[in-house]
Amino acid sequence: MNIKSNTMAGWLAAMALAAVWPNGLATRAQTSQDAERARMTRLRGATGEALSPEEQANLDERIRAREIRRRMIGGGEITAEEKAFLDGYQAKKGPVPTPTESTGMIPLTELVTGTYKGEEGGLYGGGRNEPPPAHRTAVERELAKIVPLDREGRPSRDGKIVFTSIGMSNTSVEFSLFEDLAPADPRKAPHVVVVNGAQSGRSAPVWARTISGPDPWAVLNERLARAGVTPKQVQAVWIKHAQANPRQLGEFPEHARVLADNTAKTLQILRERYPNCRVAYLSSRIYAGYAMTVQSPEPYAYESAFAMRWVIQRQINGDPELNFDPAKGPVRAPAVVWGPYFWADGVKPRAGDGLVWLREDLRKEDGSHPSGPPALEIEKAKYGPSGPQPLAYAGNDSGRRKVARLLLEFVHNDRLASCWYLAASAK
Repeated sequence: MNIKSNTMAGWLAAMALAAVWPNGLATRAQTSQDAERARMTRLRGATGEALSPEEQANLDERIRAREIRRRMIGGGEITAEEKAFLDGYQAKKGPVPTPTESTGMIPLTELVTGTYKGEEGGLYGGGRNEPPPAHRTAVERELAKIVPLDREGRPSRDGKIVFTSIGMSNTSVEFSLFEDLAPADPRKAPHVVVVNGAQSGRSAPVWARTISGPDPWAVLNERLARAGVTPKQVQAVWIKHAQANPRQLGEFPEHARVLADNTAKTLQILRERYPNCRVAYLSSRIYAGYAMTVQSPEPYAYESAFAMRWVIQRQINGDPELNFDPAKGPVRAPAVVWGPYFWADGVKPRAGDGLVWLREDLRKEDGSHPSGPPALEIEKAKYGPSGPQPLAYAGNDSGRRKVARLLLEFVHNDRLASCWYLAASAK
């Protein structure tokens, strides 16, 4: 890997955001690169790129640790040498979280009057779960521009409105099911095309291009082409980002600020590459109290919601780097609002909809990914070079179905999404 170019990329990204996060941005950007480098090593190996001896050794360690854990989860025995290896490997990664059915934390949507580590409740702050009136009005004006477009981005009665996703493995597992359900949705407008752009292993800094590695934007374009649409027809996006091993980035609010920085950069790249994209819906993680690895356990999954809020607040407060209104200057990003909020405190029913996250809703191998087929298997079957193939999976997929259902409810019922998603007869 080119460490020098990685450092320069992180420095440039940090400088672009310095007006909003003035303290320690360069340090956070560099730390983010360090935390992601091991993951990118694995991805390079999976795509056939040459690894250095050090990278190969790290990858071999990761694979061995995973295989030992899987054997333990399945009830198999391990040797004393394997236990010593696993203990040493985990010591380098950080302490393994203790799975729990409930954390005692309050969903952000219910935190109306209290605070969390100094931060107000409500999706938009101040205990509010709806955007401020002025921002909502501005977003509605932008949404009114969403119409069917031809392949060159020109309005056309026979055109398409493309709705895609950006994010990592969880996002891919969840949105790929939504992608399967949408064509049969009787309420969907016929010109709306749903394409899953999220990809396994592509965490927030990969999309933000603050570290080197495979280009997820190129893969997204390949999937658009496979679906028979073009980048100029993309008009709405769902983003659900995460940082790998956020503990290495520092405790709250540090890790959340890094995630916010990378999300803001993703939005800028999104608008640059998809000039007709009008709106991005942001979501944070599902419950991670059952996590068995350091990837994104609690409270980091819960705290990722504040990163999404901060990005939205930057736009509300007039940050020119996230401007979407041409009357106010150069357009640098799509309009940004909250998408579905998925976090509930494990087995404790969430107020309003009763949402819970049971142990069986998360994969038994790690307790972090929603139950269902692994993202890599889904992507290989659906988007592999041999074309869509049947996916043989007979296991539980309740976790991904919960998210897909909430996504459907969102585009059906939230007026900032239903205005372009629903058929005229369903409005």
